[in-house]
Amino acid sequence: MRLVSKLWLATWDPLPQGQPVSQFRPPRKSCHDWIGPPDKYSNLRPVHFYIPENESALEQKLRELRQETQEWNQQFWAHQNLSFSKEKEEFIHSRLKAKGLGLRAESGAFTVALWPRSVRSSRGQRATLNAEEMADFYKEFLSKNFQKHMYYNRDWYRRNFAITFFMGQVALERLWGKLRRKRKTVCT
Repeated sequence: MRLVSKLWLATWDPLPQGQPVSQFRPPRKSCHDWIGPPDKYSNLRPVHFYIPENESALEQKLRELRQETQEWNQQFWAHQNLSFSKEKEEFIHSRLKAKGLGLRAESGAFTVALWPRSVRSSRGQRATLNAEEMADFYKEFLSKNFQKHMYYNRDWYRRNFAITFFMGQVALERLWGKLRRKRKTVCT
């Protein structure tokens, strides 16, 4: 079940595939979902879903939808965070250059630290952007990505509604199974 908007996909630039989100693996005999450490790109904590031996078709469909949604979230936020960091660094460089604080100075090379918002030379001199200047970047970034975030939110609500719907169906299926087993034991 794919719930991704075609318009949102047009703005999507996926990250290179092949690298696992996390090296974390739960114990083999675990009977529960496990939540791993935060991913270094998306900052989301991946979930390793438990697959029971007697998983029904409906439970499998629910689990697969949850896994697909998690992968979709990981990809979106990893891409968004990398884009944010790159654009933030470019903004800091351009503002410092406009102030006459180029990337290189006579005292040595400057390096940009993303957290905090500052530039240091090899002699320890520090040039920073104030909160108002950074607010310009945040406003510009949010405005530029408004439509992408709108599509993400819409798709996120669709996925959550579908997951909630399947969770209700699975709960009813389990309840119905328990009632049938109870009836059989009473009748025999």
